[in-house]
Amino acid sequence: MRELVIHIDELFFSYGSLSVLENISLDIEAGEFIGIVGPNGGGKSTLLKVMLGLLSPDKGTVKVMGKSPAKGRSAIGYVPQYANFEKNFPITVLDTVLLGRVTQKSSMWGYSAEDIQLAEQALRETDIENLKHRILNTLSGGQLQRVLIARALVGSPKILMLDEPTSNVDTRMEEDIFDLLKKLNEKSTIVVVSHDIGFISGYVNRVACLNRTLICHETEAISGKTIEELYGGAVHMIQHSH
Repeated sequence: MRELVIHIDELFFSYGSLSVLENISLDIEAGEFIGIVGPNGGGKSTLLKVMLGLLSPDKGTVKVMGKSPAKGRSAIGYVPQYANFEKNFPITVLDTVLLGRVTQKSSMWGYSAEDIQLAEQALRETDIENLKHRILNTLSGGQLQRVLIARALVGSPKILMLDEPTSNVDTRMEEDIFDLLKKLNEKSTIVVVSHDIGFISGYVNRVACLNRTLICHETEAISGKTIEELYGGAVHMIQHSH
């Protein structure tokens, strides 16, 4: 029996009087690659933030590695939808990745040899070791996304969560990023929010369809009817070839 890394049971969350998540139940096992899809405003990013302990539910149970999200989130590497730093700031790729070690440290006295070693390992795992001395504002969108993934990996997470990791890259780069995530899935559980259900179904094991409420499907069970019900109308699907 696989280890249960995330357990959500009868979760409710609202922003004031606006109900965002209603009666959400979801179990994620170690080694899964699960996609969370749904319309804008459907609660996808909010659900990630609840799992990270950044938001507290109004009702229900959330466990990460058997602990509360606040205590369990050290096992999570998180790649947010929008990088919350100034892209023109003169910081190198290596220094950016090393920022992922800050939460792992008990002191403020610089980086250790182990920190450097783990950062370089994360750069190798994301195939950007040759970029480590480059300044961020010289990178392409796809290269920058790999840097952010490397920053999330440097803490050796058991779970990797990504919020729309390909929203600012073209189709070729999208395929490259998901090919990378498939490889990383050999070591980490992957939870990815995406707008493109047709694309991610070629990579993930399960699709969690979220629009305030949640229904989980095996990828082969996804149909045009499922998508229309999720988005509330007809949706054009694009066929991607890999």
